[in-house]
Amino acid sequence: MIIIGEKINGTIPSVKKAIQEKDEQFIHNLAIKQAEAGADYLDICASTSPDIEVETLKWLMDIVQNSVDTPLCIDSPNAKVIEQIIPYAKRPGLINSVSEEGGKCEVIYPLIKETEWQVIALTCDNRGIPSDIQTRIDITKILVEKAQKYDISPERIHIDPLVMALSADNSSLMNFIETLKEVKKLYPTIKVTSGLSNISFGMPLRKVVNQHFLILATYVGMDSAILDPCNRDLVTTLLVTDALLGRDRYCRNYSNAFRKNKIGPVKVD
Repeated sequence: MIIIGEKINGTIPSVKKAIQEKDEQFIHNLAIKQAEAGADYLDICASTSPDIEVETLKWLMDIVQNSVDTPLCIDSPNAKVIEQIIPYAKRPGLINSVSEEGGKCEVIYPLIKETEWQVIALTCDNRGIPSDIQTRIDITKILVEKAQKYDISPERIHIDPLVMALSADNSSLMNFIETLKEVKKLYPTIKVTSGLSNISFGMPLRKVVNQHFLILATYVGMDSAILDPCNRDLVTTLLVTDALLGRDRYCRNYSNAFRKNKIGPVKVD
């Protein structure tokens, strides 16, 4: 599983405060903790007013890139912001995201042509998030076909079927699973991703709901996830699931993580 660390995001109150107060040490510590916990990418999202988003993203990127070598996942709903900020990345990473909303593909895809950048692609368009599986598949086809015009192969795309809150849609998980299966049939090398916490919105015991979603989604073939790599319960769940599915030879990853005290209950002296 490819882990995209979610903690450097201005929608989180503590991060918003750090951005407002220009607390570099706070952001530095978040980057270090997530990298040491095993994140493959660090999501960087400013969530500020549009007039300072580029400035804020650059500030965050500078701190993170001076702290760790982990590649970035540059996160903005505004493709033009990503266009301005991508030159400041020291190495290729992930772009979050493109969709069929507006002209995002036409801005982002030319930027990453002939590079090693990967991209998260959301199955939504100007009408919003579709409620049915077929529309999500149709949008996926459009996103992939547009990417191919810029020589961006499916393996560089992380399709996000946009799982809905289970409290509002009891078919949310099953729609996600069926979309994933159909996408994989069409494009076997494509990656499928998700933000775990979306499914549990409005529910009690959200962490437990997220853990079980992770188990089921991993079983059916989800390749990457935006999550908190410092959440021991979540990471333990992920490693156990990989081991049970035969994806962890001789359970080495699980055993190593346990020996390094990265999973399981927190030890109390």
